[in-house]
Amino acid sequence: MALNKETVLEALKKAVGDSGQDPVSRNLVHALAVEAGVVRFVLEGAPAAELQAMRPALEQAVRALGAEQVTIVVPAASGSEPPKFGKHPTPQAGPTRVEGVRHVIAVGSGKGGVGKSTVSANLAVALSRLGKKVGLLDADIYGPSQPRMMGINRRPASPDGQTIIPLESHGVTLMSVGFMLREDEAVIWRGPMLMGAMQQMLNQVDWDIHGPLDVLIIDLPPGTGDVQLSLCQKTELDGAIIVSTPQDVALLDARKAIDMFRRLKTPVLGLIENMSTYICPNCGHEAHLFGHGGVEAEAKALDLPFLGALPLDLDVRLAGDAGTPIAAGEGPAAGAYAKLAQDLIARGLV
Repeated sequence: MALNKETVLEALKKAVGDSGQDPVSRNLVHALAVEAGVVRFVLEGAPAAELQAMRPALEQAVRALGAEQVTIVVPAASGSEPPKFGKHPTPQAGPTRVEGVRHVIAVGSGKGGVGKSTVSANLAVALSRLGKKVGLLDADIYGPSQPRMMGINRRPASPDGQTIIPLESHGVTLMSVGFMLREDEAVIWRGPMLMGAMQQMLNQVDWDIHGPLDVLIIDLPPGTGDVQLSLCQKTELDGAIIVSTPQDVALLDARKAIDMFRRLKTPVLGLIENMSTYICPNCGHEAHLFGHGGVEAEAKALDLPFLGALPLDLDVRLAGDAGTPIAAGEGPAAGAYAKLAQDLIARGLV
């Protein structure tokens, strides 16, 4: 039988009996995708315990069609039992540590377009080049960019249907929801689906497959929404780093991100000023296209560490688009990221 959405839905209808109680008739199956032998979907709309109970039968039914890999996401619902992940088989109250990781640091910003993902990728590579074991989690569910920036985009393996084997690139252990989607495929998920996917990427990924990580860097989406809230409430974070450009409009939103982390009792480890200076490649003139020094002044006003300034450099953009972060090479921009990584190590944050 052909493996496509129609045959998968038909198999799911028959997997747990008839009488109109199957998950398809009850509208419990969402975001179904079938591609190259891989089937993935979200179960949502009933108590988590009930969804977990039907999950094995659904997986078996889909595998009987010839699927090589089946991924079933069961988001945690309010007042219900959280999903049981491969590494955490029993529910736990309050924030938990990510297994196999010594430090967990979130990189956030109040708004998009300030280079947060670029900073996350290059900081991860710079730390790796200094001998640290580094993981990078792309938690920007709606706009995952790390597969492109890190130069790798294939589906991770899942030998038992529960544990996910992360990918590796430029010495960094890597996971992104982008690995599960086509590059042009939109993510149209509600809050519970986002939070469920986030917890699965944290707790089902075998982060310490090559030994414990010194640090897991989490590239957050911009703003102060569901993903940030879920992360801070369910995961023990060592702290957050805020990235902003020097301009006033970016700093306004950066303050909101700082306020969010403080309200959620997540330490703010410091601020980074991105796109701080631009050096003309033709004449060597230094310009400040977005202002200069605003983030450092903000850090001082808020009594927070200023972690450093990073340049606006065409080579940084070209390297990211090419899948080879600038920190993986040499030159002034790579040196700026190396200095940032060295400072974080010296401060004992990594």
